[in-house]
This record gives sequence, structure tokens and C-alpha cells, in this order.
Amino acid sequence: VYSCCYLSRRLNQLSSHDPLWKRHCKKYWLISEGEKSQRNQSWKAIFISTYSDLGRYIRYYATLKKAWDDLEKYLGQRCPRMIGSLKESVREEDLDAVEAQIGCKLPDDYRCSFRIHNGQKLVVPGLMGSMALSNHYRSEDLLDIDTAAGGFQQRLGLKQCLPLTFCIHTGLSQYMALESVEGRNKYEIFYQCPDQMARNPSAIDMFITGTSYLEWFTSYVNKVVTGGYPIIRDQIFRYVHDKECVATTGDITVSVSTSFLPELSSVHPPHYFFTYRIRIEMSKDALPEKACQLDSRYWRITNAKGDVEEVQGPGVVGEFPIISPGRVYEYTSCTTFSTTSGYMEGYYTFHCLYYKDKFFNVTIPRFHMVCPTFKVSTARMVSGDALVLILVVCFLRPPETNHNEYAVDEDEDSTDTDEYEDRRRVLDIPAPSGRCPRHT
Repeated sequence: VYSCCYLSRRLNQLSSHDPLWKRHCKKYWLISEGEKSQRNQSWKAIFISTYSDLGRYIRYYATLKKAWDDLEKYLGQRCPRMIGSLKESVREEDLDAVEAQIGCKLPDDYRCSFRIHNGQKLVVPGLMGSMALSNHYRSEDLLDIDTAAGGFQQRLGLKQCLPLTFCIHTGLSQYMALESVEGRNKYEIFYQCPDQMARNPSAIDMFITGTSYLEWFTSYVNKVVTGGYPIIRDQIFRYVHDKECVATTGDITVSVSTSFLPELSSVHPPHYFFTYRIRIEMSKDALPEKACQLDSRYWRITNAKGDVEEVQGPGVVGEFPIISPGRVYEYTSCTTFSTTSGYMEGYYTFHCLYYKDKFFNVTIPRFHMVCPTFKVSTARMVSGDALVLILVVCFLRPPETNHNEYAVDEDEDSTDTDEYEDRRRVLDIPAPSGRCPRHT
């Protein structure tokens, strides 16, 4: 309309109709009435000036700006110190300079996001989520553009990959492929996973976390602001809760959320590491005499082949929690699988405090753990020093489980261990080298 207004008097009149520009300012730039009043400009002038600065991002700006605004509002109420770690926007010339430095074009959705916020400072907790499990802890920061450019990869196995996140505890990063090389799709986002069975050091498997920056960032933000990820002690914990994964027995409700840990997992050898967080709650309306104490747990672990393993032991996290009306008790444990998925279910045995000879079982709902889609390295060195080129997108396969329970958290999120036998069984499993220095 603006370009055509020079050719037609009617279009010229139409292009000066301010309500027309008001609609576009709100739709594409999310300009509010309050912001317009502060600028003291017409809607048309605001649209034109904003377009001259951000016009190349018109497809992405509103979506990313809303995501950032929603995230800031949500965290401002729950994790205010995290808001202080966010950096101001960068200029177009800064992004152009980074492209010249690394010799690759940055995708417009990535550039657009950094025109809003230049990532965050390298602090803890990280914006992109945390995980705490026994003596293993990680918290991922969203890297600013200069730090990301400094970590740009040209080595074999990670050629033309730009880090998006970084954890100072584990060295963990999520990368974005800036070109379609070494079996990756352009702009695909992934965790690197060294192939420990290949002789070729450039053999890097990948756990896929996103197909584009826009999809990756907005889906993460949506999980945060909708309460999909719990906020614990001013940190975002990346546990996913299935709303159907809840079981109520009498006055006690048990719910489970799970998480996959890529830094403790590998494709070769197959070793997929999951954590699960269990919440046990007694209704606040329960009678006082319903107070009880947990005595033992029973697990039934099943793989897709129908193979079943059973585990039973006293207490949880080495404790025997008391549950009373309105009381919530939470703890975290983990398990490993030799293939990509499996599920667990079971029950807790309690005894009543007022009637000590009365015992009853409380159902633990079935919960599934599924490894994310991954890609196998395109460069694997096998026996005979032959280089085999492989490109396999691995979809979910029937699993065969290797369960090792290791409960570590209780309701105050402190670290503890389960009984010695469970602890020994976990520590006998070799952790992937170079993935978690606390589990070497």
C-alpha cells in the first residue's frame, strides 16, 4: 500500500488512514496504545520506522517478541534474579559482524531473537533449564552472540555448528547446524553425543532437540510459562509431567514427571539415562488419623518385548517419610535403558500411625520414558580401519531395559542416596566419558 500510494490518489488517501497502520503495528510489532502515546507519533510513522529497522524479521518478530514477553513476565514473578541475567538487544551491524567472523549466514529467526535479547550472562541458574541428581548438576545458559561466535565449530564431526547454550558444570551445549553437512539438516538443533565405539574421533551422534530456532525457543518457552516445567528454588527444572500420569489411592495421590539426560547418555554403546521425579501428596481434607508412614517400594519395569524386572526395597531415598493431611513429599530417582524407551509402575507400602498394625498399598502410576529422536554419525571407524558412511534417523524402537534405581531427592530437594545395594548397582554402570565429570 505504501509503495502504491505514489501511483494513485485513492491509495494515497488510504495509506494515510491511521487505523490501518494501527492494526499492522499491533499485529507485526506488538505495539500497544501505551507505547504509541510515549512515542507521540502516528501509527503510520511508527510502522514505517519500525519496519526500516526490523522489516527483514516481519515473519518472526511478533512470535518471538511475545515469547520473550511471556517468559519475562512469568519469571519476573517466580525467578526474578534470572531476569537480571538477560542482556539487551544487539544491533544489525553486530549480527553482520558475527556472520563475517564465522563465514556463515545466521538464520533470520535467530537474528530476530537476538534483536530482542542478546542471550544472557554466564550465570547460574541458566535460562534454558536445570537438572540436579545426586552429585550431578547442570544448568544451561542461553549464550550471547559473541560467546556463541567464539564457540563456532569447524572441526570434523561438528563442522559449521554454532552453540546456542552452554553449561559451565558439564561443558554441555546445544548446537545449531548452519549448513547441511555431516548428515545434519540446515538449522537443526541438537546435543552432541560422541560415538565411543568408533575409532574416528569425529564420529558424533546427535540427540535432536529442534528443527529451527523459532520452533526450539518458542516450544521451550511455552512449556515454561504454562507450568509444564516446575520452578524449584528459583530455577527451571526440565521435568515433563504427563497429566494422565496420576494415581489416587484413598487420600493419597502419586504423580510422576520424567526427563532425559543427554549428557549421561550415548547411542554407541546404547545407554539412555532418564530421571523421574515423584510427588506423594495426602489430601488436606483427610482425617488426622489417616496420617501414615512409607515402609517400602515395589517396582515393575517392563520393556516393549514384554520382559519384566521387579525391584523391591525399604523406604525411598534412604528415608521413611510420614504423610499427613495436606503434606507433600517429593523425591527424584533415575534409571537407564539399553534401548530407547521403557516404562515403570508399582506401589508403595504404608502403615497407619494411629493403627500401627494396619498396612496398605498406594499405586504408583505407569510412566513411560522415551529417548528423543537421534541421528547416528556419518563417520564411524569400524574394524579394519574402514570408514563407513551411515546416515540413520532413529525412530523409537522396542526397548530392552536395564533398570538401576538411584533415588536422590526428597521434599526439600536435598541430595541423598538410597540403600547401598541400589547405589552400588548404579555406580557399576560406566558413564559416557567426557559427558559428566561428576560421574567418571
